[in-house]
Amino acid sequence: MLPNLLPQDGTVQALGPLLPEPDASAAFHALLTELPWQHDEVRLFGKRIVTARKVSWHGDQPFSYTYSGIPRTAQPWSPTLAALKAQIEAATGTTYNSCLANLYHSGTEGMAWHSDDEPMLLRHAPIASLSLGAPRRFDFKHKKDPSLRASILLEHGHLLLMLNETQTHWLHALPKTKKATSPRINLTFRTIAKVPRLSEARAQPH
Repeated sequence: MLPNLLPQDGTVQALGPLLPEPDASAAFHALLTELPWQHDEVRLFGKRIVTARKVSWHGDQPFSYTYSGIPRTAQPWSPTLAALKAQIEAATGTTYNSCLANLYHSGTEGMAWHSDDEPMLLRHAPIASLSLGAPRRFDFKHKKDPSLRASILLEHGHLLLMLNETQTHWLHALPKTKKATSPRINLTFRTIAKVPRLSEARAQPH
């Protein structure tokens, strides 16, 4: 069994390289051109802010998904993304129906502390994170006891798996760094819970 990076209240496993370097580099360059990248947007203190980081949201269906206060609609899988999805499902023994792709142009772009615990996500379902491009440090911090921390260097082609109650009890972040001068793509494969159809939603009591 792979070691757990967290001391308690969750499970994070480093699965190591999913792809050999030539395949990882080919996937990286293919995703740069295949995906409809857009600057991310967040709502902060009632204001809509556009980030330098770019994102692309994909899924089995055109899921409507809201995070950071901004609604998004999932696009179809690209050929490279679909192939990576199949490889990750085989490696983790889990199926995923959606993926959020992040493009960090350099170490000047990062991600603040957060949890992937949006109501649309299946509770406690595994989240698989594939890194492509520049190596970056990834940090964890316990929500109730911030002195509990863990870090890992996410390298080109490597796969990380977050399991069980990790999102309930832990925050994670990608800190900015001057050491990273080239781009990185991060793919987080997730499971959206059943989304009610419009007719079903209207029938629900308010």
